[in-house]
Amino acid sequence: MTVTALLTSALGRVRSVLPARADFEAMGRSPRQDLLAGLTVAVVALPLALGFGVSSGLGAEAGLATAVVAGALAALLGGSNLQVSGPTGAMTVVLVPIVARYGPGGVLTVGLMAGLILIGLALLRAGRSMRYVPAPVVEGFTLGIACVIGLQQIPHALGVDEPQGEKVVGVAWRALADCLASPNWTAIGLSAGVAAAMLAGARWKPTIPFSIVAVIAATAITQVFHLDAAAPIGDLPSGLPAPSLAFLDASALGSLLVPAVAVAALAALESLLSATVADGMTVGQQHDPDKELFGQGIANLAAPLFGGVPATAAIARTAVNVRTGASSRLAALTHAAVLAVVVFAAAPLVSKIPLAALAGVLLATAIRMVEVGSLRAMAKATRSDAAVLVLTAAATLALDLVYAVIIGLVVAGALALKAVAGQARMEQVDFRPDLPGEHSDEEHALLAEHIVAYRIDGPLFFAGAHRFLLELSEVCDVRVVVLRMSRVTTLDATGALVLKDAVEKLNRRGIAVLASGIRPGQRQALDAVGALELLRPEGREYATTPEAIAGARTHLERAGLLPSAHRPHRIRKAAR
Repeated sequence: MTVTALLTSALGRVRSVLPARADFEAMGRSPRQDLLAGLTVAVVALPLALGFGVSSGLGAEAGLATAVVAGALAALLGGSNLQVSGPTGAMTVVLVPIVARYGPGGVLTVGLMAGLILIGLALLRAGRSMRYVPAPVVEGFTLGIACVIGLQQIPHALGVDEPQGEKVVGVAWRALADCLASPNWTAIGLSAGVAAAMLAGARWKPTIPFSIVAVIAATAITQVFHLDAAAPIGDLPSGLPAPSLAFLDASALGSLLVPAVAVAALAALESLLSATVADGMTVGQQHDPDKELFGQGIANLAAPLFGGVPATAAIARTAVNVRTGASSRLAALTHAAVLAVVVFAAAPLVSKIPLAALAGVLLATAIRMVEVGSLRAMAKATRSDAAVLVLTAAATLALDLVYAVIIGLVVAGALALKAVAGQARMEQVDFRPDLPGEHSDEEHALLAEHIVAYRIDGPLFFAGAHRFLLELSEVCDVRVVVLRMSRVTTLDATGALVLKDAVEKLNRRGIAVLASGIRPGQRQALDAVGALELLRPEGREYATTPEAIAGARTHLERAGLLPSAHRPHRIRKAAR
């Protein structure tokens, strides 16, 4: 390959991870809604940024610098319209031993190196591998994070000093014991009132940002009635440090490489999983994993210059962003801008917000993160999916998210391989359209009628579902697709979800989908995710393929779409 070709390929890779014009055009569609969502997220993010900065060992100023600088750059250059980035609790756990061993300068250097690693991963298109994470792992991770967020707020919600400890369950239990010994009814009332207002308000008037209303009301009550028992946020730093590379020590780069790889891996994992969760909480949003890695890389490259700690997407803040109606990256940019204003101008006002009120916001957010319908579907699909979901959630709660995802992936892979090994055939998913010249004249005639039949051979589970079923939704020049399911050997929740998605996409394009030969063992997973509901009302499920083909012709005849015998037809090959 010539130098010119290499440069062209490299430039193509760089362009592929840069944001497109459409990403910024979306910011003008619902500006008011996005501005309100960003303001809400900023209110929630402020104490988190301060707390995570302090707990990392670099101080509150470092947390604010990360939230402002990394939050803005990741919003501008990332691959998700809804993602909110900044310092996180998971990252803090990784940074504490680095500070103890290498000092604050070591943490800033690690952040800089992690940013370069993330940019490299984006250019290598490593983010696309996240699509193979099984749905039960994502659902279990989300459930576990929701529990962690809720438990973390217990001390502030109860108005007690936060007990020492690393495990959130133990900290929450000791906080509850302290509260029982000396209840702080003011803090309990404020946190419960804010949470109740958000949950009830979301059902009554979803468009109103009840989190802002509730926090303002709680702050006003504490000031008017002089409720000293409700501890406020407290004094805030008055500015950000000037950008500098004075912390960089070239002689320490070698010893910091391993910590930098760990930080980059955590940033990539948490950011991509957070983006996946955000997609699942919305309709019509889809993140680009490689662009997301690139945005996080640039953010982590810049944050250390201002004294900021390594950043990643924050699931709690992203969930608040989604739940308050954000539709574009303008919301995340607003969050960063508001925090910047707080740093330079509004610190005295925000310092009066009670911590209990913010705890109520996060408690309500944690509750709303749990999608009961999705959890029920995963649990009912197969025993393996239910086991992976529960194990991932428990590991997230008891260990941390990195171990949780690794455990979930290993267990899901082992169970899937066990299921495949128990089948007579061990073939990959194979879609074979009935093409002219390969089969009978009858099947050739189907193409002339714009009917295509696909036979699915082998297992249909998380490891191969996306690659083949997403291609299925791209078939062209057909009016009816017949899915021949009799040779599917294994079907899990992820395969059923992707199959449902492909059917919905075809239906939206006016293409009817019929199925034949669905086995009893496949019905449980298909029914749990609602895939069968797309077929039953229209009578589009058949026992055999000949019956399905007859049904396809009947459908075309009723719709007046059967081609005339005297009319020529142009036939294209269906996508394999």
